[in-house]
Amino acid sequence: MKAVVKNLENKEVGSIELLDLIFGVEPRRDILSRMVNWQLAKRRAGTHATKGVSQISGTTKKPWAQKGTGRARQGSLRSPQFRKGAVIFGPVVRDHAHDMPKKVRALALRMALSSKQMEGKLLVIDEAKMAEYKTKALAGKLSAMGLSSALVIDGANIDENFARAARNMPFIDVLPEQGANVYDILRCETLVLTKNAVEQLQERLK
Repeated sequence: MKAVVKNLENKEVGSIELLDLIFGVEPRRDILSRMVNWQLAKRRAGTHATKGVSQISGTTKKPWAQKGTGRARQGSLRSPQFRKGAVIFGPVVRDHAHDMPKKVRALALRMALSSKQMEGKLLVIDEAKMAEYKTKALAGKLSAMGLSSALVIDGANIDENFARAARNMPFIDVLPEQGANVYDILRCETLVLTKNAVEQLQERLK
């Protein structure tokens, strides 16, 4: 399929061929959901923790005699029923990441790209470069193109001026081609690809 290529002045400067194998795949909600869950689980720190009885600082003395007091038997003041006691079955430090086949990950990325293409929310530009890193100048260009929430994916090496100019814009993200991922693509309203990014993505995913 053909896609129009524009520049940052919102003028057509040509066209590019998009492979149906990558931009024409029927999206499946279950695969995209699995991929998003995998990404979010992988980036969790997993540093939450509570203290068990052996980790609580306190006396090891038995609070009172086993029998004869009329109260329930107790073995330790560090038990969970007491104030400042332990937590039973609380969270422990662990890794939340789980496995996802490489082929499923690649398929999910193709489906995410295809979903933006089918929704008409895929824009291809010739290059993402700025002469200077001025946020106001870039904001004016993107506003003229109707972009308020967008993910811009460039080639392997992104332009430093463009990235710095976009850094202060809350709903504009810039990533290199190797950083393209399902979660960020689905999260943004519009996906903006440079010609270089399209060529590299198609070479990687075909």
